[in-house]
Amino acid sequence: VQLQASGGGLVQAGDSLRLSCAASGRTFGTYVMAWFRQAGGNERDFVAAVSWSGTTTSYGDSVKGRFTISRDNAKNTVYLQMGSLKPEDTAAYYCAANKKWIYRDSAMYDYWGQGTLVTVSS
Repeated sequence: VQLQASGGGLVQAGDSLRLSCAASGRTFGTYVMAWFRQAGGNERDFVAAVSWSGTTTSYGDSVKGRFTISRDNAKNTVYLQMGSLKPEDTAAYYCAANKKWIYRDSAMYDYWGQGTLVTVSS
């Protein structure tokens, strides 16, 4: 599967932003989808993940209650709705996929899109 992330930009603290990740192919519904983020030279951190059907989700502690992951299997797209953004949310955001299950370890994901940059100014 090929993944294409979009929706990043420059926003102010407190604003909202929605990222999208479009997938190629006809088997999107068989993939667990996730978002990770990477700031500077840091490691890629887990943000959120959603199961094949969308019924199970998981969030990183720093975004819980502010971000929402969802998917539309008919459109081959996964979304990350980000609210109450903070300057520390500034990072390149990556979507990822696997056919296993929800993991917080980036090594468990087999497919990656290019990053989309989110910058939150104070």
